[in-house]
Amino acid sequence: MPKLLPLIEHVVKKPIWDCRMCGQCVLHSTGMTCPMTCPKTLRNGPCGGVRPDGNCEVVPDMPCVWVKAHDRSLNMPLLPQKWRDEFNHLRPPVNNSLQGDSSWINLINGKDRETPDGWDPGHDH
Repeated sequence: MPKLLPLIEHVVKKPIWDCRMCGQCVLHSTGMTCPMTCPKTLRNGPCGGVRPDGNCEVVPDMPCVWVKAHDRSLNMPLLPQKWRDEFNHLRPPVNNSLQGDSSWINLINGKDRETPDGWDPGHDH
């Protein structure tokens, strides 16, 4: 089952939320917006490159993923307030070794919360 779960997760999450299967899913705290769809693949945003029209600095015709995530996170009435408040939490950098893994399994075993050497565990993440 563990090898089948990433496939099931991908089949469910990719078409609905354009999930990129980073193995560290935060859809619940970003208004069901996958931050990995940002061209800079940032887990914390916005990057500072938001155009005056709210679009991305890298892909000018694309709305900024983080502006969209912020707006959506404020309008998620079915999610607990705790999760909606997580939008403002600082997340550690992406762990690329988890790419393609099941974020559900990584949530259970704690891999999604492991931080790289040098990351200050005193930060709110």
